[in-house]
Amino acid sequence: MAANVETMFSVREKPWHGIGTVVQDAPGSREAIQLAGLDWQVVQGDVCTDSGEPIAGYKANIRSADRSVLGVVSDRYQVVQNEEAFAFTDGLLGEGVTYETAGALQGGKRVFLLARLPQRFIIAGDEIMPYFVIMNSHDGSCAVKAAMTPVRVVCQNTLNLAFRTAKRTWTARHTSNIKGRIEDARATLQFAEKYMAEMGKGIDSLAQVRLSDRKVMEYLSEFFPVTEDMSAAQKKNSLVLLNDMKARYFDAPDLQETGKNGYRFINAVSDFATHAQPIRKTKNYKENLFLKTVEGNPMIDKAYQMVLSA
Repeated sequence: MAANVETMFSVREKPWHGIGTVVQDAPGSREAIQLAGLDWQVVQGDVCTDSGEPIAGYKANIRSADRSVLGVVSDRYQVVQNEEAFAFTDGLLGEGVTYETAGALQGGKRVFLLARLPQRFIIAGDEIMPYFVIMNSHDGSCAVKAAMTPVRVVCQNTLNLAFRTAKRTWTARHTSNIKGRIEDARATLQFAEKYMAEMGKGIDSLAQVRLSDRKVMEYLSEFFPVTEDMSAAQKKNSLVLLNDMKARYFDAPDLQETGKNGYRFINAVSDFATHAQPIRKTKNYKENLFLKTVEGNPMIDKAYQMVLSA
């Protein structure tokens, strides 16, 4: 199977390499976990020497479906089952939550889900749809991580802006108190509305920052500079990317009525970061793009800091 995607489902289209089951309507958690191929358990077994002696302090995380070893972890590691991640999301976000995509990466070592919140927001005249992402690992490589990811509906741009006063992400380690921390999160992770409220203020502020065409080109050139020490191929590639981002700011039909301001600039950079094709495609570039939904996209963060300092 291509790339790192093992199993997944998605609503209405296949986002990665034509892999996965496509459904027309976003399902609830019970159906989503089956469609995503995540209806299996992680069980723990001993890690042994070649002679069969158990090694103290370590356990093997084993997938029940095929007995494959997903990872070797400390015996303090607390498994968070796939169904628990969905149950957490159901409990945190309440009735009306549906799932847009979910699946397993890297042979089941990582699993993910993307839930659409029932609320819709109108900010600066745009419809913004909030989504909630959970990424979990079964090999001990990362903590349980959850993130808000707002999407501008008209063009499907993700607006993952990092605000100082509102959390976008939350993590918890795989230790004995993980379930307790998830319960605490139900009280403390009411950041969805807080984050969206902060986003409303942030976008209003961005819209007030007027940008000249010259200033925009200065900003764009910071992303893709063309310097004398570059080879001819490097200059060519940088110019291709620069012109692509330039067109997304000056020529995008959905931004023509926005005005030449910071919000337009953020949308252009977000559009590029979300949709532009790289010069060199790796087989995992779409998976890596999805991971930035959780971790944050440095390009969007940089654009936001540029406008703030204008």
